[in-house]
Amino acid sequence: MSNDICQLYYVDEERVARARARMRDDRTIVDLAETFKVLAEPTRVRILHAISEEELCVCDIAAVVNATQSAISHQLRILRSARLVKSRKDGKMVYYSLDDDHVRCLFEEGIRHLRGD
Repeated sequence: MSNDICQLYYVDEERVARARARMRDDRTIVDLAETFKVLAEPTRVRILHAISEEELCVCDIAAVVNATQSAISHQLRILRSARLVKSRKDGKMVYYSLDDDHVRCLFEEGIRHLRGD
């Protein structure tokens, strides 16, 4: 028999009530799921990794991740709309960086989780 199911059906109402009280509202849950969905694309993760230490322009990012500028621009639009990256214009150049330290922490926590730290 699987260890993933209860052998005896019993609902502990107090535990359920505590868990429900800690649950985030539906909007937050949906927004968090959308953020994880954005992070499910390897090219986007490569972009985040590339700009995690230094802001880069589209040309630089394309060279780092070995993709076309058009493909990078498309992915950056998605990352910007998810508030994971921000841009800064300097003359004719646009530089991209992580939106804030929360994104860096999210990225680093994911890496630590994979390593089992």
